[in-house]
Amino acid sequence: SSQVTTGAGGDLQQVERMARAMVTQFGMSDVGSIAIDDGGFAGPNYSQELAGKIDGAIRQITDEGYATATMLLMSSRACLDRIADEVVETVTMS
Repeated sequence: SSQVTTGAGGDLQQVERMARAMVTQFGMSDVGSIAIDDGGFAGPNYSQELAGKIDGAIRQITDEGYATATMLLMSSRACLDRIADEVVETVTMS
């Protein structure tokens, strides 16, 4: 299912915030060493070109993180299934 639950939605928002900070505050992207103030209520003040680069860098970070997490889960699937079975058995016995 591709539906996002409330908890997962909050996690995805946190991922976006962290990736944005990596790009706009810590210079951890190809955009370069920049430190951009979020601009407060008025929002950030930078060009559309820079906004596009920032958005692309954020997307790259989140896509790479998603791919890494998916790979780790898939490569550990048998172990995760055994853990899930143990949890179900333990809960059923309780």
